[in-house]
Amino acid sequence: SIQPLVDLMMRSAVMIESKAGSLRANHYHKTDWHYAYIIEGEINYFWRKKNEKKKLESKIFKKNEMFFTPPLVEHAMFFPIKTSFITFAKNKRDH
Repeated sequence: SIQPLVDLMMRSAVMIESKAGSLRANHYHKTDWHYAYIIEGEINYFWRKKNEKKKLESKIFKKNEMFFTPPLVEHAMFFPIKTSFITFAKNKRDH
């Protein structure tokens, strides 16, 4: 089978592994966007538009699911179990 993941111009594809109980992101991007595709595990994803005072929205994403984070969206990821995922991003990750 063939499963297309991202069909957009991008400059970065990164594999990330996270230990159970860890927190990542907790930031926003001025110009970058990214897709996250879960290889194994799950991500509790939290987000809201930058500088909004409303409560964070949240959703749980699991194996073989993908989600998108646009620019100017505050976001955080919590990993209740060991998780591996790939991010596909507009900007190069050279830092």
